[in-house]
Amino acid sequence: MKEAMFYEKLGDRVVKCNLCSHRCQITESKKGICSVRENRNGRLYSLVYGKVISRAVDPIEKKPLFNFLPSSRAYSIATVGCNFRCGNCQNFEISQMPRDRGQIIGQSVSPEEIVKEAKRFNCESIAYTYTEPTIFFEYAYDIAKLASTEGIRNVFVTNGYITEEALIEIKPYLDAVNIDLKSFSEDFYRKNCGARLNPVLDSIRLHKSLGIWIEITTLIIPRLNDSEEELRKIAGFIKEVGEEIPWHISRFHPMYKLLDLPRTPVASLHRAREIGYEVGLRYVYEGNVPGEAGENTYCHKCGKLLIRRYGYQILENKVKDAACPYCDAKIDGVNV
Repeated sequence: MKEAMFYEKLGDRVVKCNLCSHRCQITESKKGICSVRENRNGRLYSLVYGKVISRAVDPIEKKPLFNFLPSSRAYSIATVGCNFRCGNCQNFEISQMPRDRGQIIGQSVSPEEIVKEAKRFNCESIAYTYTEPTIFFEYAYDIAKLASTEGIRNVFVTNGYITEEALIEIKPYLDAVNIDLKSFSEDFYRKNCGARLNPVLDSIRLHKSLGIWIEITTLIIPRLNDSEEELRKIAGFIKEVGEEIPWHISRFHPMYKLLDLPRTPVASLHRAREIGYEVGLRYVYEGNVPGEAGENTYCHKCGKLLIRRYGYQILENKVKDAACPYCDAKIDGVNV
C-alpha cells in the first residue's frame, strides 16, 4: 500500500478523494468507486501501487496515437481497476476485477524496474493503458518522473476523468494522451459508464491548454452513440478545442455486458470519418478495420497520402521535417 495523493480529511475518519471527478467521500474501511483506493483509519491508500497486472511492448499506433512518435515502441503497463464501469469494456477482466470479483492482484514491479525494462526494449515512451491510469496515479507519477530523466516520453490512454489538480501535478512529465470521448450524451455516460459527460469535456480542454498532445477516440456503438447528430456534435466539439486534434473512430465488437448489440457496420465508420472532415478536422482515422483507407494520414491542405498504414504497422511515411513534401503544409503532431 501507498498513501494516496489528492485527498482531504473531512473529520470522523471520512476522507474525500480528489484524484478523479467522482470526488468520492469515503468512510472508514470503505473504497471509492474505483475499488482500489481505501480509507484506513482516516487515511486514503492506493491498493495497486506497484502491482502490475499487464505489461507489453506495443507499437504506439495501438494506443492509438497516430501523430505522436510514429513507428515507435511504447512500454505499456496497467494495474487492475477503473473509475468507470463501461458495459462495452474490452479489458473488463482486469479493469472490473476489484468490483466484479473483489480481487486486487498483480506482480510487484518497482518504478525503477519499469523504466529499466522500457530502456531494454528500446521504447521511446511508457504508456499507462489497458485500464484507467488515473486510478494508479501515484505509481504512474513516480514512473513518469524517472522516465523523463532518461529521455523516455509518457503517455496516458484515459477516459479523461482526472481532476485539474492531479493533471497539473503530472503535466511536466506527461507528453501525450489519448482520451476516450465515448459519447456526447449525458444519458450515455450515466447509464453505460457510471460517469458524467462535462468533466470529460473540461478535461479535454484542460489538456489542450496545458500543451499536452491530445488524440481522441470514439468507439461507435450501434444504437447507442452512432447517430449522425451525435457524431457531428463530437466532431464539432473537437474542432472547437483544436482542428489539429486527431479523431479516432473505432469499430465496436460485442463485449462484456453489451453482447446483444451488433458489430459496427464499416459504412458507419466511413460516414463518421466524412462528418469529421465536413466539420473541419484535419485528421480522422478509422480503427479496428485493418486495410481501410481510413487508417492513413493525408495532408490536410493538398490531400496527398503521407503515412500509409496496415493495422498498427506503418508501411510508408513521406512526411519530411513535420511537413508535407508536396505542398509544405505543417503536419501536426510530435516527431511525425
